[in-house]
Amino acid sequence: MKYFVAPGEDRKLTADSREALRGSFIELSDGVTHYELTGPGDGDVVLMAGGLTIPLSYWDGLVSELHARGLRTLTYSAYGRGYSDRVPARYDETLFTRQLAELTDRLGLTDGPLHLVGTSMGALVSMTYAAHHRSSVSTLTIVGPAGLAKPRLASPDRLLRSDLLAGVVARRRGLQLLQGHLGHNVRDPELGAKLTEMVLDAFRFEGSLYAVFDTLQHLPLAGRDDLFRRTGALGIPTLLLWGDEDNVTPLVHFDTARALLKPQKDHVINKCGHMAPFERPRDVADQLVPFLSARTQRLDS
Repeated sequence: MKYFVAPGEDRKLTADSREALRGSFIELSDGVTHYELTGPGDGDVVLMAGGLTIPLSYWDGLVSELHARGLRTLTYSAYGRGYSDRVPARYDETLFTRQLAELTDRLGLTDGPLHLVGTSMGALVSMTYAAHHRSSVSTLTIVGPAGLAKPRLASPDRLLRSDLLAGVVARRRGLQLLQGHLGHNVRDPELGAKLTEMVLDAFRFEGSLYAVFDTLQHLPLAGRDDLFRRTGALGIPTLLLWGDEDNVTPLVHFDTARALLKPQKDHVINKCGHMAPFERPRDVADQLVPFLSARTQRLDS
């Protein structure tokens, strides 16, 4: 799909516009990435990969919980999300995995234990990263993953295969579709409003809707059973978490994920929607921290 600027995208991401923003920025081979590496300097690093639309601030509640329990965290915004560059490239797993690999390498995190957490679309990116960098991943935590729905004629990557159609839909109805999607992610309306404000603020920057719709074109979010199966065969200690009221990646896929991933531990969080790290950070930390604490060695140690 050809790069475009949608109506309402009235800002540009530049060095000047980033000066007022929190966090750090690093130039990688495809563009600038917004990240935060924070927490106790001697703590194991927990690296978090987010979903289709979310910026790094999505993780703030979980980050606070993990810091209080002695862990260091690396959060970042994928290209096209938050305040990372909107790159004129194909938004697929190759791009997102390369971003993750370059970020950890440039920050000098590839030699120590690395605990990888992926939610929704970020779970697919995390699994792909783990396959390519298996020896550096101490644990893998998958939260409400995309990818287990059966492919349908109405699947986004099928509907949007035509660049012309994808461009028209994105320009004319992209923002409306995005707002509708965000409304299904969390149970609590107050948290839903906070989530929407967080995401839409970043979507005022040029190229944001292009990035999302190009991702929907080129990163399949259904029919990924084989990726789950291959991940389960890697031998990486895995934790599977899911919200019991997830309306985006429904709990009906939980048993399939468990059978394919063969996790060492799995847990369903009660009264929780699709975004467990955002909605229930303490509950996620309660499951995550003991799991990580028992597994602090790299697989090549």
